Amino acid sequence: MLVSAMQTGVDEDGGAAPHLALFAVQVIFGSWPIAAKLALRALPSTGLVAFRVCGAAIAFLFLQSAVGRVAIKDKRDYARIFLYSLLGVILNQLLFVKGLSMTTVIDATLLGTTIPIFALLISIVLGYDGFSLLKVAGVLLAALGVVYLVNPARASFSGEAPLGNFLIVLNSLCYGAYIAISKDMFKRYGALTVITWVFVFGALLTAPIGALTTSREAILNAGMSAWLAVLYIILVPTVGAYYLNAWALARVAPSTVAVYIYLQPLIAFVLAPWILHESWNSRTWVAAGLIFAGVALVTRRTRSSYAMKEVSERPDALGH
Repeated sequence: MLVSAMQTGVDEDGGAAPHLALFAVQVIFGSWPIAAKLALRALPSTGLVAFRVCGAAIAFLFLQSAVGRVAIKDKRDYARIFLYSLLGVILNQLLFVKGLSMTTVIDATLLGTTIPIFALLISIVLGYDGFSLLKVAGVLLAALGVVYLVNPARASFSGEAPLGNFLIVLNSLCYGAYIAISKDMFKRYGALTVITWVFVFGALLTAPIGALTTSREAILNAGMSAWLAVLYIILVPTVGAYYLNAWALARVAPSTVAVYIYLQPLIAFVLAPWILHESWNSRTWVAAGLIFAGVALVTRRTRSSYAMKEVSERPDALGH
């Protein structure tokens, strides 16, 4: 039964399981920037990405062999899975980790809340979601908060934070696109099969980059805390979170998956001042207010629309 559920990605009854999985994903992802900051004290951003992606690829291959492989029937689907890897792993990780090394966990996490906005916009463009003025208002309000935090007027080659924030925004665009377009493939082949190939393709590209940019001295001089952080990053925010996210994406709408991302700042904002001694400033508070106001508009509309669709397709969804 477990093998069948992991491989097929079919959930006829729906229920609370996907939502519990998505809640767990956000708690896990909320801790990832903290662990990454600790690892980045010893390793370059590209080296951390290489260790993370390659380690996860090995773990997923082991899990895949343990439960039995599902063949990719249409060879053209490999090209689509490579695109998912490019958006959801390669560019996502390289942009995020490099941006995180240049800015704060609080700014990075706050800017990460734009992922649902990008996912929704791409879903609308591709016809997966409807258009409404309320959604547009939410998108514009959140975008204003992002622009205010990034502050293009302050961007310069001498200041790292504005450029780091810009890279985080690009990362959000890539991951939002990944969420919007990958649902069908997870339903077709199952979460474990697709996510394994996603990370195998990612490892093939990130391993050479990491090898070229990570010195032998950095590896030898990295302390125990850095390697424990890397191990945690591989097993929990990568293998655990990516699989649970893919598993849930095969069962609920992409917009629902994206909505749960809004929980991440609650975790990071609590942990960052405690572990990394980062602090909020007035600009962060204003940007947070604008972003979350926009997020609230989009979230309310998205959740209600999906709920109406769910009830129309499954009247029993209201319960007895």
